[in-house]
Amino acid sequence: MARRRRGVDRAPGAGLGTLPDAIAALSRALPIGPSPETFRRAKFDHPEATPALWQLLFRVLSAISEDGAKASGALEAQVRFVKAALRSQGYPRPALAQLPEDGSRGSRELLLALSWLLARGPLLERLLARTRVRLGDEMAVCECFEVPSGGISTEPDTCPLQHEDLACGRDSAGLPALHMGSDLHVDVRHVQWLMGKLRFRWRNLMSTQQEQCALLSKVHTYTRGCHSDPSLGHLSAAETELLRDPEGSRQLLQALEKENAHLEAAVAWRHRELVFWRWMDTVLDICPPQAPDAGSLPTFLPKIPDPVAGQWELVAGELRALQEELRAASEPLRAAREAQRFGHI
Repeated sequence: MARRRRGVDRAPGAGLGTLPDAIAALSRALPIGPSPETFRRAKFDHPEATPALWQLLFRVLSAISEDGAKASGALEAQVRFVKAALRSQGYPRPALAQLPEDGSRGSRELLLALSWLLARGPLLERLLARTRVRLGDEMAVCECFEVPSGGISTEPDTCPLQHEDLACGRDSAGLPALHMGSDLHVDVRHVQWLMGKLRFRWRNLMSTQQEQCALLSKVHTYTRGCHSDPSLGHLSAAETELLRDPEGSRQLLQALEKENAHLEAAVAWRHRELVFWRWMDTVLDICPPQAPDAGSLPTFLPKIPDPVAGQWELVAGELRALQEELRAASEPLRAAREAQRFGHI
C-alpha cells in the first residue's frame, strides 16, 4: 500500500521533482515547517498531524498580521487566533470554525487552509519581507502636523477629528457622528482628554524620530568615506556596531545564513509548486461534500508562475546580493581573528 502511494504521488510532476521535495522546500521556507510525512497524514485526516499544523498556521498568520500577535504556548489560544484571523481574511470553508479548540482533529481542514493562504496571495514574499535582515538604516516617515493646545490649527491635524466637531457632535472625515441623545450619553471632556493623550503621544513619536535621525546623521558623518561601496559613502549603524564589537558579527552571519536558506527554499518551492497543487487536487477529491450554501462562496485558484518567466529574477538577484553581503560581512570577522591571533604571537 505504501509503495503504491509513493508511486501515485510522484507521477503528476516527474519532470518538476517529487512531491516530498516540493513539500520539503515549502517547509524550509515557512516558519517551523512540518515534515512531508505530516502533510501526508493530514491528507487522510490523521489526528496526530493536527497540532503541528495549528502551530504552523499560528506562526504564519501572526507573522503577517499588522498588530503582530505574541507567541502563546497554549494550543487553545493559538487555535482561537487562527480561526479569528482566517475568518477576518474571508476563509470560505465553515468547517474550520467547527473544529475543536483542543486540537484533537481536523488536520485535513488545516491543510486546506494553508493551501488557501498560499493560493490567494504572495504569502512567502510577505514572510520573507518581515524576516529580512536589515543591514542599512531605515526610518519610518511620520507625516503629521503640530496642533496647538489652545485651538484649531490652519494646518492638517494629526487626528481626523476637529475640536469643533467633538464639541458639537458632528462627524468629520467620514467618521460617524456622536449622538448625545437620551439613550446615549457622550462625555465631551473625556473625548477631549483622549485627543490630548493622542496628541501627546504623536509629539513623543515625532521627537523620538528626530532624535534617531540626528544620531544616524552623526554615524553617517563620522564614517564618511569608510564604506567599500562608493555609492553609499558611509557606514550604517549596524556596520558601525560590527566594528565596535567584532564578536557580534557571528550573530549577524547566522541571521544572514538563515535568511539565505529561506530564500533558497522559496526559489526551490517556486520551481516545484505545480507538483504540490496537483497533489492538493487529490486531497480535495477525498474531502466530504460541502454544505449547499458553501458553493456560492468565492474561491481562490493558485497562481502558478511560468518557470521560464522572469518574475523570480528579483528573488534570485536578492539571493545573490545576500550572498555578497554575507561574504562582505565575514571579512571583518576574519580580519579581527587574524589580528588577535598575530597579537598573541
